[in-house]
Amino acid sequence: MLVFEFISFHTLLYEPSRLYQYCINSGIETLGSEKTRALPKTIQVSELLIREIAAGLYPDGSRLPTERKMAENLGVAVGTLRRALAILEERGLLRRVQGSGNYVQAMSEVQSVYEFFRLELVKGGGFPTAEILEVQRLKKEPSIPEIGRGSLAHRIRRLRYLDGIPVEVEEIWLDGRFVDWIMQDELRDSLYYYYKEKLKVVIASVTDTVGVSTVPDWSPDVLGLPSGSPCGFVARLSYDPSGGAVEYSRNWFNHEICRYTNRLGKRQA
Repeated sequence: MLVFEFISFHTLLYEPSRLYQYCINSGIETLGSEKTRALPKTIQVSELLIREIAAGLYPDGSRLPTERKMAENLGVAVGTLRRALAILEERGLLRRVQGSGNYVQAMSEVQSVYEFFRLELVKGGGFPTAEILEVQRLKKEPSIPEIGRGSLAHRIRRLRYLDGIPVEVEEIWLDGRFVDWIMQDELRDSLYYYYKEKLKVVIASVTDTVGVSTVPDWSPDVLGLPSGSPCGFVARLSYDPSGGAVEYSRNWFNHEICRYTNRLGKRQA
């Protein structure tokens, strides 16, 4: 088993889909199950661009296409694109030159909704969405590490997609002290975004243990691997800014379709 410890804002972003129109019109807008809520469109676009810059599809110092052309390719209004670009500029990823255009400034540490999402398709990239399979408030299982002193936790089971392709099933345990009940229709494609916006819980760092396991018996057939078959596995312990553990998750992924990927350091032009 390999153990990695990642600190807040260590951005690990992956090469997103080259099919912009697909990602925005089909993926970001509708790829998520009807049981989940999509992120606001401006954040969707900014996240997609952050992932592209991190993957090196827009090298450090390169000039982005014109705003009108980018908006057309992404299938969004120019105003939406400009608000997304403003987010990138605030985070130091973009330098705007009057009369010349927008230039990329690659960085190794960027705050992002998906900064801790580390799966990508074998062929590269993929925009993440999710389908909620089950939400329950339960007594904590003895097998999970300590994530709070209370005896209860929220267990969330999800199916994760990259560009609409099922790649992973997750079982997340969130300590029960933050909220009495989690309503399934309140959850978004990004749980960390939901934690921050609704529960005021910030995930500041995580520890991932990566290895091999077998597909759980509750996994849907759409994952493409039968229950009990070998698969990639990630156990994650998530911490708040004070260093306290607040969430534990088990993640079984289809190794034939996706990979756990860790990219560190500033990409050179």
